[in-house]
Amino acid sequence: MLDQGAPPQNPGQTAATASPGIGARLMRRKPVERLVAEGGQGEGGSLRRSLGLWQLTMISIGATLGTGIFVVLGEAVPKAGPAVTLSFVIAGLTALFSALSYAELAGTIPVSGSSYSYAYATMGELIAWICGWCLVLEYGVSVAAVAVGWGEYLNELLDGTIGVTIPAALSAPPGDGGVFNLPALIVVLLAMAFLMGGARESARANTVMVVVKIAALVMFCAIGVQGFRSGNYENFMPLGMAGVSAAGATLFFSYIGFDAASTAGEEAKNAQRDLPRAIMLSLVIVTALYVLVAAVAVGAKPWKGFTDSEAALAQIMREVTGQSFWGTLLAFCAVIAIASVVLTVLYGQTRILFAMSRDGLVPKVFSKVHPKTKTPRTNTLIVSLFCGVLAAAIPLGQLADATSIGTLFAFALVNVAVVVLRRTKPDMPRTFRVPLSPVMPALGFGFCLWMMGSLSAVTWVVFGVWMAAGLVFYFLYGYRRSRLAPSEK
Repeated sequence: MLDQGAPPQNPGQTAATASPGIGARLMRRKPVERLVAEGGQGEGGSLRRSLGLWQLTMISIGATLGTGIFVVLGEAVPKAGPAVTLSFVIAGLTALFSALSYAELAGTIPVSGSSYSYAYATMGELIAWICGWCLVLEYGVSVAAVAVGWGEYLNELLDGTIGVTIPAALSAPPGDGGVFNLPALIVVLLAMAFLMGGARESARANTVMVVVKIAALVMFCAIGVQGFRSGNYENFMPLGMAGVSAAGATLFFSYIGFDAASTAGEEAKNAQRDLPRAIMLSLVIVTALYVLVAAVAVGAKPWKGFTDSEAALAQIMREVTGQSFWGTLLAFCAVIAIASVVLTVLYGQTRILFAMSRDGLVPKVFSKVHPKTKTPRTNTLIVSLFCGVLAAAIPLGQLADATSIGTLFAFALVNVAVVVLRRTKPDMPRTFRVPLSPVMPALGFGFCLWMMGSLSAVTWVVFGVWMAAGLVFYFLYGYRRSRLAPSEK
């Protein structure tokens, strides 16, 4: 029976009420079950599951162990002095807290999108987009930064073997006295060629390169320790804790790769079991090597001598032995080692864009799967060309800091996502659980914010401009084309 006193309903008002507002649309979440069900599916085909624990661990180490110790060490030592070893520990602790959160989410939501997908399932579409945009900064820009470091060691190798180097005009970006960094572009294109062949083939090549780089760092420690001088550790913290913190923020760039394994969630044979193990195992190995190499390097060379030294380890080898052979050998290993970082980080970037494209937030071309290789070939081509041009045109220091701030922001969101998912889906099966939650995720979140605060004002300006550009793109494209939108009409 109708209430005679009720005002007549306005059909337009009813429809408007039924339609979700902009706030609700920005907070729409993608169900975990749907994320997992869509795993591996792309435009015109699906990815091939071919990676086991060993390959996943090597991907994680391959993406992490490289430029941070071979190249960025030379930029971090002048900021912290001998206390750079402490900077590595602080950066490693920050990475560890976030790695625990990554391990839990990777085992719970084993998909390619990494922290983007985790945020989509827990905090809504807008936050997921922001996280994904940060990952583009993390992975895409770090590929460029790593490629710049590769060029430095290539010149060391050429100088030690045939006595020539690539002219500065063709081996440095405009900001560093050159015109175009050709070696940086070349290594990105080589990595692209490997990725075009397939994930399994790329993983095999990466495994070989990872073994070479670990052997090179062990060799450096064995030889470098012979030049160790305890006096180099006097005045351990010449620039105070602020210097240690600033160096730690720069060195955090060295740890960004451990989450690369999480981007392989849709190509892993047993993702829920192997992803958490690969993430934690790789981080332990990498942190131990970083601290050991940094301690030997500073002990063998006065910290003030690291200024403008982007191939520091090779130079230390020559100074300690008095021979060019060992420095040349290390440069050869570094060329291979850093190439593996380019390969694995470029892989991670393409898989993140694959997931974002499948959700409709970026163009469909990024989720198109090649029928023969079962890889997103067009995606790989576009990303590689973008990163190659970036590497050829921008100096290393600016690239490294921009990468660090994007990474830290994404990691902070992952720590929040763990707590949210524990509350919203407490009974969901988890193959790994962060101990002492929510304390550990809160520490991870706090460390990330602290490290971000240690970065320069210029880096924050670049980050702000990047985020503003991302939001413009989202509201002009992703907001309307999201695959979650039709279900709300």
